[in-house]
Amino acid sequence: MRAVRDAKWEPSVPALVNLVAASGAPRLRAAFAAAGLDGIRPGQAVALVPLAAGGLHASDLADRLRVSRQAVAQAVAALERNDYVVRGPHPFDARARIIELTPRGRHALRVMRSNALEVEKRWRNVLGERRFGELRETLSALLSAETGESP
Repeated sequence: MRAVRDAKWEPSVPALVNLVAASGAPRLRAAFAAAGLDGIRPGQAVALVPLAAGGLHASDLADRLRVSRQAVAQAVAALERNDYVVRGPHPFDARARIIELTPRGRHALRVMRSNALEVEKRWRNVLGERRFGELRETLSALLSAETGESP
């Protein structure tokens, strides 16, 4: 059976947002490589961000990232193997473990931040300051509407 093509098909706005976000992965991988940070993928690196403020239990990290506990367990295992995080004892619950950044993990966060600022700079050049500000406000409003939280 032949597929029927819809000449008016366009990607949805959520699909476009995902495509724009994913388009930055090659540059981030290159930035990690240039900084000597191997064994980390952009998808795993996202798990480092909530740890910047301090260690978290795996279930709390999963909640903050809005992913399954299994996904966090897999990412943390890879990050721990490559010395980006360490699991240590929980201060109040001897059965629990807290995931914390290592110095290498903090270095990866700095590389991610620098890369993100470069992305913003490119986007400002494409959109101009006014439209870039509107984009930030729009995305913040959508995030707030979807999660009930302020960014």
